Amino acid sequence: MMVEIGRPRDPRIDGAVLDATVELLGETDYAALSVDAIARRAGTSKPAIYRRWPSKAHLVHEAVFKAGEGTELPDTGNLLDDVREMMRRTIAFLTTPAAAAAMPGLIGEMASDPTLHAVLLERFGHVLAHGMDEWLAAARKRGEVRADVSAADVVDALAGIALLALITHAETLDDEWFDRTARFIARGISA
Repeated sequence: MMVEIGRPRDPRIDGAVLDATVELLGETDYAALSVDAIARRAGTSKPAIYRRWPSKAHLVHEAVFKAGEGTELPDTGNLLDDVREMMRRTIAFLTTPAAAAAMPGLIGEMASDPTLHAVLLERFGHVLAHGMDEWLAAARKRGEVRADVSAADVVDALAGIALLALITHAETLDDEWFDRTARFIARGISA
């Protein structure tokens, strides 16, 4: 039996810190965001934050990219419609004001610390591993997806295209773009 030493953690602090992080990212960018400012806004201390999150990157990732409705996989029963909806959800997930402010800094930190990427992706392990595998199994059962397509292949295609499109031409991501991109990805994984 493990005995915890000290005061138990107050779960209200977690929520206050996550909310403060999102609020501040609506006012500034990742580089200018400080843990001091987050602590002040949340009404707590830096040590309390660092007891919960090992770095600013971990905190920002959890605050901005919450697993939930936006990370659920669609189930329309049709490959093209599912891919189109996954791309819409991916773009929506990456374009909130907080995400737009956080992405450049998080990408930079992940590039300089390869282990950070893996740790941050673990937060979405259930979606990426189980959910996508189940989605692929259902699509294969309908005869729509090749057997050699992996969950990682689909995630890479969706996220890679979404990130590059947001960097290079975010203003042109209209319904036609979603349709064209979904067809492109669906053809690439089709049986």
